[in-house]
Amino acid sequence: MTQTQKAMVLFSGGQDSATCLAHALARYERVETVGFDYGQNHRVELDCREVILQKITELAPDWAARLGDDHMLDMPALSEIGGTALIGEGEIKMQANNLPSTFVPGRNLLFLTYGAALAYRRGLDVLVGGMCETDYSGYPDCRRTTLDALESALALGMDTQISIETPLMNVDKAATWKLADELGGAALVALIIEHTHTCYRGNRTLRHEWGYGCGDCPACDLRRRGFDEWKAA
Repeated sequence: MTQTQKAMVLFSGGQDSATCLAHALARYERVETVGFDYGQNHRVELDCREVILQKITELAPDWAARLGDDHMLDMPALSEIGGTALIGEGEIKMQANNLPSTFVPGRNLLFLTYGAALAYRRGLDVLVGGMCETDYSGYPDCRRTTLDALESALALGMDTQISIETPLMNVDKAATWKLADELGGAALVALIIEHTHTCYRGNRTLRHEWGYGCGDCPACDLRRRGFDEWKAA
């Protein structure tokens, strides 16, 4: 059942955010999207966004009616800070602090804060993000406790209630594929395989059964394993 609330989806062009977009379109009265350009190596994900936004509206007439404006925000400061394998050159590896070198400090906190400011101006009630602490790389800004604290801070700082919804928080990648199938059937699964991008290296030259990617970075490994487990089930 669609709620009368209105949502802003943090939409990168990847598998998780595309699944969250479908979730929001099935649930909320009006849905807008926002993407962020922060100099990421896998910037090709941003090129995928327009295709997905167009094709996802072809899956259901009511989704097309609910999907509103898309927004793109530049965040060059993250690139200037650097120090991560997702921006510039760097080996993807575990660091001494037990976090992978792909961790961008403060990224999700900034995304959600900017998203909340935009949602405030657009009259939207809910932020929807693909953060997950089940199958993830250990990023502390993906934890629900972090997002609960930020939600409280945003409510105090903006004197309004904008909730942060995380449909994938407690599911693994296999369940994410399953959710996409439940939301949009084979057509949505095919769209995710063909048009989303999740590979940290930004490789869209190699096509696998589960989609495009280098095939050996942590993001590709999670996506592949989840796909295999979902298909096997």
